[in-house]
Amino acid sequence: MIMLLGVTACHTDKFSQLDEKLPPPEPIVLREGDSVRITFPGAPNLNAVQQIKRDGRISLQLVGEVSAAGMTETQLQKELLKLYGPQLQTKEVNVAIESASFPVYVTGAVLRPGKIMCDRPMTALEAVMEAGGFDPNKADQKGVMVIRNENGRVQHYKLNLKKVMEGQDSESFNLKPSDIVRVPEKFSWF
Repeated sequence: MIMLLGVTACHTDKFSQLDEKLPPPEPIVLREGDSVRITFPGAPNLNAVQQIKRDGRISLQLVGEVSAAGMTETQLQKELLKLYGPQLQTKEVNVAIESASFPVYVTGAVLRPGKIMCDRPMTALEAVMEAGGFDPNKADQKGVMVIRNENGRVQHYKLNLKKVMEGQDSESFNLKPSDIVRVPEKFSWF
């Protein structure tokens, strides 16, 4: 597991340094393209693996089309229990994400900047490595920024990935869909 320490969060416009803790992990929200495994312990004939279609729905036996995008696993479980409840002897439905894919963007002093499609949880350092790694002549590994748009606000998180690379950190920073990882260039007089 890749770990980070000393993460500093900064908020948008003024980019002032704040001593905030990392955001707590949030439940994963289902998105178009994700695959979910739905199991019915009392009725295994209804078990299914479904990919969420472009319209945000999945197709299930007996109940037809069900909206899934925008829900968490727990919310979808509750919805399916309502829909299937009268037909089930054992009132239990389990939903698990089978696979998910979301974009993150890496820019700046990396060898291959651009969009990365993540099919699993990914840390900022892993995203940099997917982008070919740090440009050894230019990258400032101490000032890596993660730019995140949440609830209409842009937030900046400053990471010291040099400490991670040297094995000195112990806290991971997981990326969310559409995060931007920016690796700045070292300041140089030449």
